[in-house]
Amino acid sequence: MTAPLRTIDRRTFVSELREACSDVLTIAGLGAPAYDLYAAGDRETSFYLWGGMGGAAAMGLGLALAQPGRSVLVLTGDGEQLMGLGALATIGARRPPNLTVVVLDNGRYGETGMQETHTSLGTSLAGVAAACGLGWVETISTTGALPGLARRIRAREGCGLAQILVRAVTPARTLPPRDGRWLKERFRASLGIPAT
Repeated sequence: MTAPLRTIDRRTFVSELREACSDVLTIAGLGAPAYDLYAAGDRETSFYLWGGMGGAAAMGLGLALAQPGRSVLVLTGDGEQLMGLGALATIGARRPPNLTVVVLDNGRYGETGMQETHTSLGTSLAGVAAACGLGWVETISTTGALPGLARRIRAREGCGLAQILVRAVTPARTLPPRDGRWLKERFRASLGIPAT
């Protein structure tokens, strides 16, 4: 099986997606997706996971169920989504129409030395998501698909997953705040929930 061609610049894609979906609640998975989101401009509606690898999609599901009137975007990587593969089955069972999982797939574990992930070896996360029953899935290999993806996210037109084929490069780390309690309280305040 031939590995998919990965040509999209991840930082540019995330920056343009964030700009097009500026009011969307966003959970960023561990590592590069969090750095990409922070580099695109920090917002109080961004929550960066500093631990809990594999938990971004599950956290996004909980947020989507708790905030049905808001669009929820999970921005994660292929390595993290492979670790949290079971979350896709639960998402497929619940299918909140306001949840979109965007997987930045470079086919590598970027945080541990750029070893190949299973997506370089034939696993299709879009295929797994489809088998789990998500409402829509797509594999994106060109930036021309970004406006349609952004429209879907904002319109809350069904639970879906987009696998974005990004180049296997390591951009400079742009680190978001590391204080978990502060991030939690800031995010809760953006939802109008009092501090704990």
